[in-house]
Amino acid sequence: MKQNVGKTDKIIRVLVAFVLFYLAHDVISESPWNYVLYGFGAILIFTAVLGCCALYMPLGMNTCEKKE
Repeated sequence: MKQNVGKTDKIIRVLVAFVLFYLAHDVISESPWNYVLYGFGAILIFTAVLGCCALYMPLGMNTCEKKE
């Protein structure tokens, strides 16, 4: 897969994922919505590690730095 997630985008994704994990674990731990937050957080971590976002592909977005 072609990478389309840049360094800054990866950092933002990881930070948002940790916030979602915190909210799911501590704030709404007794609600079924915590599984949704865990799922979104896992997707963000997964796309940050791989460097490829499936939603960026059809939109033609690319946040990677261009190599010259």
